[in-house]
Amino acid sequence: MEHLKKGSKKLLNAWAFYDWANSVYTLTIASSIFPLFYGTLFTSEDETIAAFGFVMKPTVLISIITAFTFLVVTFTSPILSGIADYVGNKKNFMKFFCYLGSFGCIGLYWFSKESIYVSLLFYFMGLLGYWGSLVFYNSYLPDIAFDDQQDQISAKGFSLGYIGSVILLVANLGMVMTQETGAEKVEMMRYSFITVGIWWLVFSQYTFYVLPKGVSQGHKVTKDVLFNGFKELKMVWFQLKQNLRLKRYLYAFFVFSMAVQTIMLMAVYFGEKEIAWLDDAQKTQGLIVSILVIQLVAILGAVLTSKASAKYGNIKTLIVVNIIWMLLCFYAYFMITPVQFYIAAGFVGLVMGGVQSLARSTYSKFLPDNTEDTTSYFSFFDVAEKIGIVIGMTVFAVVDQISTMRNAILFLFIFFLIGIVLLFRVPKHGELN
Repeated sequence: MEHLKKGSKKLLNAWAFYDWANSVYTLTIASSIFPLFYGTLFTSEDETIAAFGFVMKPTVLISIITAFTFLVVTFTSPILSGIADYVGNKKNFMKFFCYLGSFGCIGLYWFSKESIYVSLLFYFMGLLGYWGSLVFYNSYLPDIAFDDQQDQISAKGFSLGYIGSVILLVANLGMVMTQETGAEKVEMMRYSFITVGIWWLVFSQYTFYVLPKGVSQGHKVTKDVLFNGFKELKMVWFQLKQNLRLKRYLYAFFVFSMAVQTIMLMAVYFGEKEIAWLDDAQKTQGLIVSILVIQLVAILGAVLTSKASAKYGNIKTLIVVNIIWMLLCFYAYFMITPVQFYIAAGFVGLVMGGVQSLARSTYSKFLPDNTEDTTSYFSFFDVAEKIGIVIGMTVFAVVDQISTMRNAILFLFIFFLIGIVLLFRVPKHGELN
């Protein structure tokens, strides 16, 4: 493959195209069909499940497994990113996690209560593969794009992801809704998991073909390199003390991200359990339509957020977006009817794509000048995000187990409020000294 210069249109488009490949996981597995499928495994509203020596609500079990997966990502990504930076082969690690996630999605076809541990292993593989690959995917951004390109190409990546995932979801929706019996619908849901794995596997190949192997090359891995990632994180933490703007932004991101990701991971489970649907048919159709609304509006949201950040600045735009998220938590606590759920879905879509793309590009812009080991900085960014998700999902699971999902959603209101306060404390260029 020819060497493409930084800022090359072909290189940027190839990077953004990975969002097209992997976003089908977040839509079909994390956000829509899998939560619906998971709900069909339990015949009554108050049914519990025994696993790992405990008896718990099904939603609590999936929350705990999700939190555990992010904990694994948190501790493994520094090691792997350290190796990737040292050896210069971040693309190989990105490939590994991509393939792990793809095969995990395919394995969900055999998900069942009777083989709950193997089933949860496939769920774990899919989630680990998705987030593990993003560590290295995100770290490419400052390597391939100049500062003035990063907001736009980041938004383009998310937009491609939304479009691609909606296309596959519509196909999956056709597979499910054209079946007559409940058993046939469930079987088509299982087949949809296979389509996600294959889509992710196939479309990622163009990105892998075009992206460079890494920034530096030629080093061999030794035992000292295994813990180089943690040394790099320590170095990044030390440098953060010298970069007030980046440090304060990271604090804010840590807090609001835990709430955003928890809501995105648990929204359909909430809709499936807490909204007063007329029957199972309306529930299935209504939830999938809501997810489609979210994805379509999110395309507009990502574009509008990019334009707003260019005009008003990244931090001011993030503050407004977080205020909307905060109000949505309050609104969700009182929502009961499907119509109310659809309204919430529209607003979630508007701010979902915006907060993700802008959070990523803002961090990239705040990195120190002439930074070469970008993987370590983005590993730190991802570690902060993952620890936040672990805390958010754990808090959500605990409140859900002892109370209700409504109270768990309302509790996330606090995280957004704190995040907004912290964003106000991020200094501008002229206030850095």
